[in-house]
Amino acid sequence: MASTNISRTVVSLFTKSRATRSAIPIHRSAARCVHQSTRLPAMAASNATTRPTLQPYLHQPSTMLKPASVGGTRSIFIQTENTPNPDALKFLPNHPILPEGLSSPFLEYLNPRSTLAPPHPSPLAQQLMNIDGITSVFYGADFITVTKSTDANWAHVKPEVFTYITEAVNSGAPIVNITKNTPGEADGQEGVEEDSLSYNENDSEVVGMIKELLETRIRPAIQEDGGDIEFRGFEDGNVMLKLRGACRTCDSSTVTLKNGIEGMLMHYIEEVKTVTQVLDQEEEIAIQEFAKFEEKLKQQKGPDAIASTVGKGSLDTVA
Repeated sequence: MASTNISRTVVSLFTKSRATRSAIPIHRSAARCVHQSTRLPAMAASNATTRPTLQPYLHQPSTMLKPASVGGTRSIFIQTENTPNPDALKFLPNHPILPEGLSSPFLEYLNPRSTLAPPHPSPLAQQLMNIDGITSVFYGADFITVTKSTDANWAHVKPEVFTYITEAVNSGAPIVNITKNTPGEADGQEGVEEDSLSYNENDSEVVGMIKELLETRIRPAIQEDGGDIEFRGFEDGNVMLKLRGACRTCDSSTVTLKNGIEGMLMHYIEEVKTVTQVLDQEEEIAIQEFAKFEEKLKQQKGPDAIASTVGKGSLDTVA
């Protein structure tokens, strides 16, 4: 997934020496580096065959909406942006979302219980998850991505989302609280103890280069579309990633991984052979159950059945 406002300036990444310190240091013994300048914007969208790109999909220009004043307090402007996922909206309240000092670059709540559980309970997320049709809440540094079920209507859901965000910002209370972690209580609450793209002195040269490309070129585009990305490892030429937020349930996530991220990493780092997305256990179960349902539906309709859905595991691909 990529943003339409990605810079179109493409800067050469491989040099023999580094002019200035990069955003994420590479292993001290590295003979190569990803770029020779400070942090660069994400790669521009292009049809050029020599430069792999992240393609813009459904990202739309933002709009400024002004919710009604709550409890006599002053009104605030909340910026909204569509995402490539039609069931996810990005809200920018012009207010910090994550607490200072939090090592994780994001927090994600996947069920109502997770909004109350340590180590990062959130009263706002609790209110949002209690709205009929809301399935997940994602916090970035300065934005909130709310995802609904397919059968829910934004016309009914959005006013309540605006109301709760407005109240939370106007109250002055923290959006996220930090409490002592209790093992087993944070089911459905997703975050990381440390940013997976941060520099680690134990990283190999190749892993350091992969992280720097992900941090400087790919993460800005993913965040622009209301999500984030995790690095889960590199083994035998395979880069393992995890998409978050709006990107987690987006139909175009496979296109993003293969046509965008994989192409870019393979172009600049010859050791990279493929990119795969790591699925959580519940996501794998959901995909398996959906594949069984599609197979059963195909048997009922007969061999000449026309697929009702598209993508991996659909009638188009079920043998």
